[in-house]
Amino acid sequence: MTIFLLLSVVAVAAADRRPSFSYSAPRYSSEESGPAQYNFQWAVNDAPSGNDFGHQENRDNDNTRGSYTVQLPDGRLQTVSYSVDGDSGYIADVKYDGDARYPDSDE
Repeated sequence: MTIFLLLSVVAVAAADRRPSFSYSAPRYSSEESGPAQYNFQWAVNDAPSGNDFGHQENRDNDNTRGSYTVQLPDGRLQTVSYSVDGDSGYIADVKYDGDARYPDSDE
């Protein structure tokens, strides 16, 4: 009985092997980053399809300014100018150029 008990303990100890991993902990860069600064602009104006839209934005630290335009289905050009100054949140000014045109109704 003692031998059986000893073999049982050895069997349980051998079965409890946990896998070992051989990789090191990740290393993190200590590079300092400066304030965010960028600007971009793009536009599409395709007369055959009627597509006319674009976007431009400038950022300097916590101050962001930009605008985007889109040709609406009713024929007007919508321009949204926006700004974000620090914690002010998103402030938008929406303007429309042109007159809305709708197809004639059959009624």
